[in-house]
Amino acid sequence: MEYNEIGIKALQDGSYEKAVEAFMQAIENAPEDAVGYINLGNVFASLGDAEKGEPFFQKAIVLDPEAGTAYYGLASLYYNKELYEEASRLYELAVRKGVDESDAYFMLAKSLERMDKAKLALPYMQRAAELAPEDLEVRLSYGIILANLELFQEAEKEFLFILDKEESNADAHYNIGFLYAVSSDRKEDALAHLKQAFTIEDDYEQARYIYDMIQQSEN
Repeated sequence: MEYNEIGIKALQDGSYEKAVEAFMQAIENAPEDAVGYINLGNVFASLGDAEKGEPFFQKAIVLDPEAGTAYYGLASLYYNKELYEEASRLYELAVRKGVDESDAYFMLAKSLERMDKAKLALPYMQRAAELAPEDLEVRLSYGIILANLELFQEAEKEFLFILDKEESNADAHYNIGFLYAVSSDRKEDALAHLKQAFTIEDDYEQARYIYDMIQQSEN
């Protein structure tokens, strides 16, 4: 078994120290192969050590400019550091370099959304939902972007889809309740969903706040 395989198995077993040793050995044996650097970067990223992870991803990109997973790994480090512009650029490069997976489109959309660029984020979040139609986190984020762009009917479909799959999803209840409150005269439905949100999660203060506001406006 070669060292990258040993490292991956160690990661799966939760043995991070052994994984680092194996990937370091892989780099020593094949210093021009980007894979070992990417793997080592991923280990440090999973440990929350961006400073150690970053140079390994950067080295991988120098060695192999087509290594999409290196761009993705580096983008995730920047996203976690709230460097959303850099993250979005690198996620886009990851997609262009062949990382055609829901997570890549999802994170690209989230980066753009954090930059208040919802219109630009929309097609990427839509693609993420197409690639992972059963991922409720993706569908929720897609619905939120649609709602923020005042595409209320489309947003409602996303929230209802989530509630059909998971009736106890507090975030879906909150978002569809808020949607009904601002985009329709369905105040009773809005109140019912908002109440569900803070019933499911007792500390859902935003749902409780909107619920109280609607009730006060009716008095």
